[in-house]
Amino acid sequence: MNDYHAVFEMSLPIRWGDMDAFGHVNNTVYFRYMEQLRMSWLEHVGVATGAADVEGPVIVNASMEFLKQLQYPGDVIGKMSVGTPGRSSFDTGFVLTRADDPHTVYARGGARCVWVNYKAGKSVPMPDKLRAAIENAPLVPAAA
Repeated sequence: MNDYHAVFEMSLPIRWGDMDAFGHVNNTVYFRYMEQLRMSWLEHVGVATGAADVEGPVIVNASMEFLKQLQYPGDVIGKMSVGTPGRSSFDTGFVLTRADDPHTVYARGGARCVWVNYKAGKSVPMPDKLRAAIENAPLVPAAA
């Protein structure tokens, strides 16, 4: 079983445009919240990636369990955890709550990240800085 480490938490505004015709945040937006958490965390640990970089993360799978509808207005509180890293990959877990309802889980999900050399199209060992950020974080129950 994979041990998970709490690594990051942030608030994300629910935008009017995040909602769909049914009056709730569209399911695809939950994945955007997850993506923003992941990228903000990478920036936070000093492993920011951009289009000009030679190496970086690729998501090879992602899932989300939708538990309760989010609606505008409000703020989502995203909590991210990461699993014990392999050579080039690590699993991520996410829990989404609302700032005004922090004890209710609205969604939880996860994604597997693989560190790759973009030009070669192959996995490579993740940076030591990233590995240290994962391994030195406190253990928590799996988020996803």
